[in-house]
Amino acid sequence: MPTLIDVVLPCLDEAAALPGVLTALPSGYRAIVVDNGSRDRSPEVAARYGARVVHEPRRGYGAAVHAGLEAAEADLVCVLDADGSFDPAELPALVAPVADGAADLAVGRRRPVAAGVWPWHARAGTALIAALLRQRGVPLRDLSPIRVARRDALLALGVTDRAFGYPLELLIRAAAAGWRIHELDVSYAPRAAGTRSKVSGSVRGTLRATRDFAGVLRGVGRSR
Repeated sequence: MPTLIDVVLPCLDEAAALPGVLTALPSGYRAIVVDNGSRDRSPEVAARYGARVVHEPRRGYGAAVHAGLEAAEADLVCVLDADGSFDPAELPALVAPVADGAADLAVGRRRPVAAGVWPWHARAGTALIAALLRQRGVPLRDLSPIRVARRDALLALGVTDRAFGYPLELLIRAAAAGWRIHELDVSYAPRAAGTRSKVSGSVRGTLRATRDFAGVLRGVGRSR
């Protein structure tokens, strides 16, 4: 197992969640919090808890993740939401198949720990996009925002989307490149109190993400 693994945490107004997330990271996992224009004290909280803070002024999930990848120095990189909905203690299980050479990309399949954690509109949108992905040979049931791969390989994929379509484009490009993609169950818990999802927190957010996904499917998906 590598001695150091970087964890990219895209962040927008997650000050309430960061202490719990950062203190739960396993030993040897180094946090890179990419602040994407927070109006709370997320950057200060992240720094106080030992994270490296990167500022990405261009708004968008993909922009934040890409900035984190560029800032990372470790060979293996995890991407993890900073809202407290995922348990950082589950990262080693995702890292293992990539570190051992059994997979090129490991992604989580969300398993809600309680009713209401994953709103119906977000679950339905995810199921639809995942079904379309499987038609294109991507063997997944979820588009979870927790994943592990090698930094240089991720950057070499040339993902261009800087909004919500980033993870979908990544998966399409990875499958087209012949990557071995492993999906593992991960716990999906309520977000930390005081934070709100930019996607599943509202029907509007889900529709915006679905719009971005559809754009990726029309573009990258059809060109492969």
